[in-house]
Amino acid sequence: MSYQKVLSENSIDSIYVFGQWNKIDGIETHLKYLGIICGKNENFKIVISSRLWGLSKRATNKILVFSEKNKYLGNYYITMKYDLPEKIENNQIVFLPSKEDNCDKDLITCISFDKGIPEQFFIECKDGKGDIYLFNKE
Repeated sequence: MSYQKVLSENSIDSIYVFGQWNKIDGIETHLKYLGIICGKNENFKIVISSRLWGLSKRATNKILVFSEKNKYLGNYYITMKYDLPEKIENNQIVFLPSKEDNCDKDLITCISFDKGIPEQFFIECKDGKGDIYLFNKE
């Protein structure tokens, strides 16, 4: 599985591309390993994924969460590719300001796993409005 290759290489910020998109039936997946985030009783490996598919090259974007032993635990479905997190810093997943035209360009969101995997988190766009993302245990 492509996820296991990315995790085993343990190369932070490297982008791996699997498959190749085409208009008929191609699927292309871009994976980026952000690193390890420490939780209360366990550590988690974080990978971001963008899967390109379909005639109009649609993207399915997710934050994938794995155990320290590379066991898949679940994901957060992220609507837009540009809303995926950029990095792990100070033991938090860091989301830079949204590229949406109407969003506040100074808002940075940081998500902690100090109490375990958050069941949900909120990324503000502007004036208290934004998106809630739920953890999906597949």
